[in-house]
Amino acid sequence: MKLYSISGLGADQRVFDYLDLDAEIIPLHWIPHHEEESLIDYAERLSLKINVSEDFGLIGVSFGGLIATEISKKLNPKLTILISSIETKNELRAIYKFFNKTKLINLIPYQLLDPPRQIAYWLFGAKNKHLLKKILDDTNLKFAKWCLKNLLAWSNETKIENPKLKICGTKDKLLPTSNEKNVHRIIGGTHFMIVDRATEISAVINEYLTKKELL
Repeated sequence: MKLYSISGLGADQRVFDYLDLDAEIIPLHWIPHHEEESLIDYAERLSLKINVSEDFGLIGVSFGGLIATEISKKLNPKLTILISSIETKNELRAIYKFFNKTKLINLIPYQLLDPPRQIAYWLFGAKNKHLLKKILDDTNLKFAKWCLKNLLAWSNETKIENPKLKICGTKDKLLPTSNEKNVHRIIGGTHFMIVDRATEISAVINEYLTKKELL
């Protein structure tokens, strides 16, 4: 089965290069956004790049998990995998909801979304600092701000109906571990664990694919 991969906030597909899955990963590259476009409308446009004539799954990391959730609601894939991400607005931290209510994000110049690298390494909990630096250096800050605004304003309360696998890290500083029972928790996993704990995450996904007979 083909898994269409969606990367994180303003980032790119390099984070998926470290996974070793028993399925073909098809990068779903970001497309240019419209400034006042909603996350739902953006996800619908991005979903046009998916070949729905054959079985497929979705794998989204961080902000890409929100996009994967919205696409999943429309296209009903065989499987949706969320890594270091959330499924509904109820999983957002209170501080994010505060920022959305006050609309402070609108006052922040997009240039300020490029944090000092040492702070970024701490927030992401990155061991592979070289890769994170390269990703941050290449990030389109205008797109990153649009992503952040839409993350804060996300109103989805509908859970994914098709088979899903949620993988969260217990030390994720950005999108914390879900309290749900059916979540695979990576002990000590951080927001960058898709790279730093790729072997462990790959094993979890491959086991799930086999158990659900999705290969």
